Amino acid sequence: KCSIRLDEWHQQSSSHIQNGLDRIGYFEELIAIATFAHNYPNYTFPTISDDFALSGKEIGHPLIPLQKRVNNSFDIGNFPTVNIVTGSNMAGKSTFLRTVGINMVLAYAGAPVCATEMSLSIFSINTYMRIKDSLNESTSTFKAELNRLKMILNHVAVQEHPLVLIDEMLRGTNSHDKYMGSKAFIEKMISSATPTLFATHDLSLSELENIHQEKVANYHFDIQIENGEMNFDYKLKHGPCTIFNAAILLKEIGL
Repeated sequence: KCSIRLDEWHQQSSSHIQNGLDRIGYFEELIAIATFAHNYPNYTFPTISDDFALSGKEIGHPLIPLQKRVNNSFDIGNFPTVNIVTGSNMAGKSTFLRTVGINMVLAYAGAPVCATEMSLSIFSINTYMRIKDSLNESTSTFKAELNRLKMILNHVAVQEHPLVLIDEMLRGTNSHDKYMGSKAFIEKMISSATPTLFATHDLSLSELENIHQEKVANYHFDIQIENGEMNFDYKLKHGPCTIFNAAILLKEIGL
């Protein structure tokens, strides 16, 4: 008798199980976002704009402890630009790109962001970060980088509102080809009007602002050297970087 009733219940209710699970999942999403907002009362809910926008005041990375976190303010402007971020080693370029990206993801999820204020429109986020080789796939670093670049270019070609975050492109090749490839990619983003944050050590790329005025902007993270010691403030500044520290770091290890 129990088996008969169970079979009857299955026939009557099986078509509704997926819908019920979807509702439970959605409810759990809301609980997670509410819990996140409760645990971080200093975070703020962003403004999703119908017009082109990506700006924030005192944006920080939520995974960096408050005692160590350094916040930055940033505004990409009212139209798509390629924003080149140069700087010294360990000065904060990569962390800044990840900070922007993770807060955008939080915003699109409906959660508060690690900032005092943030306004953004809807973008499809494309990233190029921490590209690695693979012995299992017989893929070199350079080939892995090319694969990711091809994927980004394909996505940009079909997405309605793409945005690209690039962290040190083409590390797996020589400096000349790296520059030429980076320059070609930046010009591709300019021609397709794709907003881009492009972190690089190649200072010569910052000269593209002189060629593509109002379409390329330069920012940098630098260091202060006092009595031979390097001090990092991790603050984003306008213009290209003029102070680098690779030679100092090499000297410290005996080279």
